Amino acid sequence: MNPTVRPLIPEQRHQEILRLLRREGVLSIRSLTDYMSVSHMTVRRDITALEDLGQVVSVQGGVRLAEWTGQAPPREREFRAQLELPRKQAIAELAARFVEDDMVVFLDAGTTCQSVVPYLSERKNLTVVTNDFYVVTSLFAHPQIEAIHTGGAVDPSSASSSGRIAAEAIKGINIDLFFLSTGTWNMSRGVTTPSMDKVEMKLAALEASTSCFLLADSTKFGTVSRFRVAPIDKLDAVITDEQLPQEMQESIRELGVTVHVAGLRKPGLS
Repeated sequence: MNPTVRPLIPEQRHQEILRLLRREGVLSIRSLTDYMSVSHMTVRRDITALEDLGQVVSVQGGVRLAEWTGQAPPREREFRAQLELPRKQAIAELAARFVEDDMVVFLDAGTTCQSVVPYLSERKNLTVVTNDFYVVTSLFAHPQIEAIHTGGAVDPSSASSSGRIAAEAIKGINIDLFFLSTGTWNMSRGVTTPSMDKVEMKLAALEASTSCFLLADSTKFGTVSRFRVAPIDKLDAVITDEQLPQEMQESIRELGVTVHVAGLRKPGLS
């Protein structure tokens, strides 16, 4: 069990299980017991309670959302956009400070990278390359920014594209700064993703870029997906929030990677 995790009351655990499932679709019992630092029986009771409400369905060794059919749940992107919103906005605002006039910037697919767009409005002669349809739509409000979409195989659940076509498009562009996004990262496996097509696209952007900054909040740290994108030491910097444990920040710095920490605004403060 993780001694740093504070005990949650049942209602809090139920909401946390639903939050994780909306991100992953399906989870093992073991992953939930480890994440929440509770017993196998406690997780089973929580799942039974959520099943009684029609929100989840038990599967062999785990649990899935009731509406999940093998792809991300409907309106997953819209839901994710509201998760950990203060963290995302703080990270996005800090990330935008590293964008200079005349740059070519790649914004990876994801709600954190999308949050960077409003903070780029004052930049001059900026080009934004992206594989994210929401990012492109957000850029419509900033016609002074040149926008390039990679094309490629479309993933409706994330409203983005990836794969060979996207990778080939990226290879023809000289990118100054790549803002890499991920839903899963840790010290031993680095940045990971559930899709091989996304690996190909992200690696192409990494190769085409002068610098790569990972934008990832602390709630995603310590998790792993099936396919590896890059180890932490292949990054130039990580931009995260202040709740990433200090010892983890130091471990990343020891790899020669800069860590920029975005402070979260306190409730009630402007």
